[in-house]
Amino acid sequence: MSIFSYSIVFISAGLLGAVFTFFALKLAIKFNITDSPGLLRKMHLHKTPLLGGLGVFLAFFVVLSFIRSQLLEGNLQPHHWLGFFVGACFLMIGGFLDDKYSLKPGQQIIWPILAAVAVIIGGVQIEKITNPFGGLVYLQYFSPLLIFVWLLGMMYTTKLLDGIDGLVTSVTAVGSFIIFLFTMTTRYYQPDVGVAALVLAGACLGFLFFNWHPAKIFLGEGGSLLLGYILGVLAIISGGKIAIALLIMGIPIMDVAWTIFRRLRAGKNPFKFSDRQHLHFRLLDLGLSQRQTVFVYCAFSAVFGLTALFLQSQGKILMLALLGFIMLSIVISLNYLEKRQRKDS
Repeated sequence: MSIFSYSIVFISAGLLGAVFTFFALKLAIKFNITDSPGLLRKMHLHKTPLLGGLGVFLAFFVVLSFIRSQLLEGNLQPHHWLGFFVGACFLMIGGFLDDKYSLKPGQQIIWPILAAVAVIIGGVQIEKITNPFGGLVYLQYFSPLLIFVWLLGMMYTTKLLDGIDGLVTSVTAVGSFIIFLFTMTTRYYQPDVGVAALVLAGACLGFLFFNWHPAKIFLGEGGSLLLGYILGVLAIISGGKIAIALLIMGIPIMDVAWTIFRRLRAGKNPFKFSDRQHLHFRLLDLGLSQRQTVFVYCAFSAVFGLTALFLQSQGKILMLALLGFIMLSIVISLNYLEKRQRKDS
């Protein structure tokens, strides 16, 4: 594909993302599938339609259907893409049910599990990973388990990150564009995966037109899971480049890990209990606006994701360690500033 062709694909995904999101908004209003303000974690002041993820889902897979010949030019077969699509459908079904009927946590998790299993049954696998100290590690029978854990982790990272307008969508757009750049390099050339990542970036930007603060529509349960799911699958089928995704999503992933640890330490179920201790909420409490907070996250994703384009395995591990140090420093600094604010007040 030429640069012109990639541009057409990207613009088409963006336009369809906006069009399908508009219709999803109307559908959510018609069937009263909305999110009401008033709870601790709610930032909006008015009832806001859900189901926004449906717009991204439709734009992404409709465009992929038109360029399906390009998707099969590499090592991926139709059954790989079919498993990927079926998994996304599970997320849309579960997301609709949750947005409409507020499912219990035990019912919610069924759909991400089905999505991950669909990918595995579809034949997607990680045959080997690079050993940072040299050579390769062949996974053999451990591939399904690694894929399952990885996809669930990615899905719940974007789900829990979905707390302020445009945050998950913006970070996903940045991440998918970096995956596109990565798969366009001569060393890792995979145009089939690259064009799928570019379509995701376009679909996210089309949705972002309605989701940028103040948001006119939210992703909803299915949408917030879908973005992590697609990013997670793209990281796998781009040759098991999970380190790239870890650098892109490093801050959100570490925030989720810290949240789970903090809630377990307090004796609370991390998946049933909610609070305003996520990093994005704490940045808001310190005075940043929603848009500024989104820019902070996107800056981290862009800087650390782009560095991965120029690093070998050991370099990526060092960058992950640096990212962990930065996250720890942020947490300590925020705790200090919050204690100081309480004293001053």
